[in-house]
Amino acid sequence: MSFEELEQEPFNAHEFVERLAWKVIGKKSKNSYENFDPWSLHSAFEDVIKNLEEKNKQIERNIEKLEQSCKDEEKKHWQRVADLQRKNQSSYSHFQSLDERINLVATKVVHLGDQLEGVNTPRARAVEAQRLMNYLDEFMSDEPPKSAVFTDPFQLQLAADIIQKLYQIALELPANDKFDRARKKIWDKYNYVESELITEFKNAHSDGDKRKMKKVAAVLSNFKGYGQCIETFITESQLGAYLRPDPFDDVLPLCTRSSEVIAEVFSNPDTVMAKLVQNIFHGKLQSHISSRLDHLEDPEEYLVQLYKLYTRTVKLSEELSHFKMGSDSLFLTKLTKQIFAKHLEAYIGSETKYLKERCSAHLQRYYEDSNHIKKQIQSGGLVDFKRDLQAKIGTLTKANVNIGPAVENYGGETFLSQEVTISLLQEAKNAFKRCHVLSSSSDMPSNAVQVLDVLIQYLVVEHIDYAVELGLQAIPLPDPRTPPQVYFFDVVGQANTLFHLFEKQFMDSLVPLVISSPRHSECLQKKRDLRDQLESKIDSGLDRTLTAITGYVKFLLAAEQKKTDFKPDDDSAMLAMVSPACSKVVKFIYGIHKNIRDSLDGKNIDVVLSELGVRLHRVLFEHLQQFQYNSLGAMLVICDVNEYRKCMKEFKIPVVSDLFEKLHALCNLLVVVPENLKEVCSGETLTGLDKSVLQAFIQLRTDYKTSKIAMMLK
Repeated sequence: MSFEELEQEPFNAHEFVERLAWKVIGKKSKNSYENFDPWSLHSAFEDVIKNLEEKNKQIERNIEKLEQSCKDEEKKHWQRVADLQRKNQSSYSHFQSLDERINLVATKVVHLGDQLEGVNTPRARAVEAQRLMNYLDEFMSDEPPKSAVFTDPFQLQLAADIIQKLYQIALELPANDKFDRARKKIWDKYNYVESELITEFKNAHSDGDKRKMKKVAAVLSNFKGYGQCIETFITESQLGAYLRPDPFDDVLPLCTRSSEVIAEVFSNPDTVMAKLVQNIFHGKLQSHISSRLDHLEDPEEYLVQLYKLYTRTVKLSEELSHFKMGSDSLFLTKLTKQIFAKHLEAYIGSETKYLKERCSAHLQRYYEDSNHIKKQIQSGGLVDFKRDLQAKIGTLTKANVNIGPAVENYGGETFLSQEVTISLLQEAKNAFKRCHVLSSSSDMPSNAVQVLDVLIQYLVVEHIDYAVELGLQAIPLPDPRTPPQVYFFDVVGQANTLFHLFEKQFMDSLVPLVISSPRHSECLQKKRDLRDQLESKIDSGLDRTLTAITGYVKFLLAAEQKKTDFKPDDDSAMLAMVSPACSKVVKFIYGIHKNIRDSLDGKNIDVVLSELGVRLHRVLFEHLQQFQYNSLGAMLVICDVNEYRKCMKEFKIPVVSDLFEKLHALCNLLVVVPENLKEVCSGETLTGLDKSVLQAFIQLRTDYKTSKIAMMLK
C-alpha cells in the first residue's frame, strides 16, 4: 500500500479503505462468497495500521523539528527589530538637533531680510520719488516732456504707469498759475496715454492677442477710462456677430465666445459679462423688437408677435443664466421687462380691446348668417304677468287679446352655436395664454379677470343667455288649442352643453392664473352666480313648457272625450279598444318624450320626465273623475289607462310608473263586482291611498246607488 495516497487532496478515508480491501481480496471473492478469506483481510488491516502509526510518529518528529526552527528564527527576528529601534532612536535625536540649528539660522536670515528691507524700502521710495520729481519737473517747464518714456510708443505701458502717478500728484498741487500749467499738461498727457491704450486694446482685440489685451486692461484698470475699455470690448465683440435675420439666434454663440475672452482678459469678468448682456438687450434686441412691433396696425398680428418675441426673449434669458453676471438673480428678468416696458404697460388694454372686437365679430357674423337681428329683450315679473293674463283672457273669452309679448319661435332655431362658442373660447384661450406670459406676477390675477369678464359678456350673456331669453319668449301659452311647438328643450340641452364648455375653460385656463390670489374666490363666486341665473331661467322655462304641454293635453281631453264614451249602450264601442282622445294624447306624449330624450342629457332627462309624468298623472286623474262608468265604460277606461300606462313606462321613471300603476288599479275598482270591492281596496297595489280617493272613484260607478255599494264598504 503506497502512502502517497494519504497525501493526495482531497483525501477520502472511506475510499482508501475500499481500495485496500479490493487489493487484498481480489476478484475471486466477488464471484463467490466461499472464496472470501476474512483473516487475510484482518492481517492486511493490522499491517496498514502499524505502518500508519509509524508514519504518524515520523510526521510528529518532523513537526517538532520545524517548530523548534521557527522559535529560533523568531528569536533572531526580534533581536534584529531591537537593533533597528535603537538605530532609529539615534537618528531621531540627530534630526532634532539639526532641526533646531536650521530654525536658528532661518530666524537670523528673516531678521537680516527685515533689516535689509527696512533699509531698501525707503531708498526705493526715495528713488521712485526722485524719478517722479524729475518727470514732474519736465511738465512744469515750458517745453514738452523729452523723456524717452513719453516719446517712445513702445514704452506706452511704462508711460501709463508714470502718468497715472503724476496725475494723482497733480490733483494735490496747490492752485496757482505755475502748477495749473503743469496740471493741464499732465491732464492732456493722461488723456493721450489713455486714448492710446484704448486704441492698443482695440488693435489687440482685432488681432486676437488675449495676452496683450489682458496687459492693457490691467493698466487701464487704474485709469478713469477703464469703463471705455470695457465698452470698446463690447462694441468690438459685436462687430459682424449678427449674421442671421433673427438676432436671437446669434446672441448665445456671441456670449459663449465673449465669455471665454472675458475670463482671460479682465480682472472682474462678472461685471464685464453683465455689461455685455445689458448692451445686447438694450441695443440689438430692443431695436429688433421695436422694428417688429412699433409699426404693426393689425391688433392680432401685434399681440401674436409680442407674445412670440417675449417668449423668445425669456427663453434666451434662461439660456444665458448659466453665465456669471453678478449676484443679482433677477438681472436677466429685469432686462427683459425693461426692453418690453412700453408694450407690457399697455398690454392688457390691447388684449381686452382685441378680444372684444373678435368676439363681437364672431357673434355678428353668426347672427347675420342666421338672418337674425338681435333685439332688446324684456324680461321679469311684469312681462310674465302680462303673458299669463293674456293666456287667461284667451281661455275665458276664446278671443286673441294681445297684451303681452308675441310668441315667436323662429322656426325652431335655438340661436346657440357650438362652432361660435368654440371660436370664442379659442380666442379667450389664446388671450389667457398671452396673459400668463406677458403679465407680471402681481398683475396676472387682475388681468386674467379682465379677460374672463370679456368672455362672460360675449359668450354667456350675449350668446347663451340671449338664446335662453329668446327660447323663453318662444314657449307657447299655458292653454294652447293647437299642438304646441316645443323648442325650449333644444335650447336647454344646447345651453347646458355650451356652459359646460365655458366651465371647462374656466378651470383649465383661468384658475391656474388666479388660484394663489383672492381673485380666485371672486371668480368662483361669479361662475356660481352665472350658473344659478342660467338654471333659474331654465327652470322657469321648463315649468312653462311643461305647463303648455299639460295644457294642450287638457284641451285634447276636453275637446275629444265625450260624456258618452264611458257609458256605451252596446258592445260595438269595445271594437276601438281605446278612445280617440286617448289615441291623440298618447301620440302627442310620445312625440314630446322623443323630443326630451333627443334634446336633454344626463339627470336633466330624468328630472324633466319625472315632473312631466307627475303633471300628466294629475291631469288624467282629474279628467277621469268627471265621468260616470257603466260596466262596458269601465272596460274602455281601463283600456285607455293601460295605454297611458304603457306610454309612461317608456319614461323609465319608477315614481311615474308607480303612479300610473295605482291609477290603473283605481280604474279596476270600476269593474270589480260589488261583493269583492272591499277585498280589492285592501290589496297591495292600492295600499297607501287615502280612503276618500278610493271612495271617490267607486262613486263613479253607475251602479253605486243601485247596488248599495256604500253599505257594502262599511
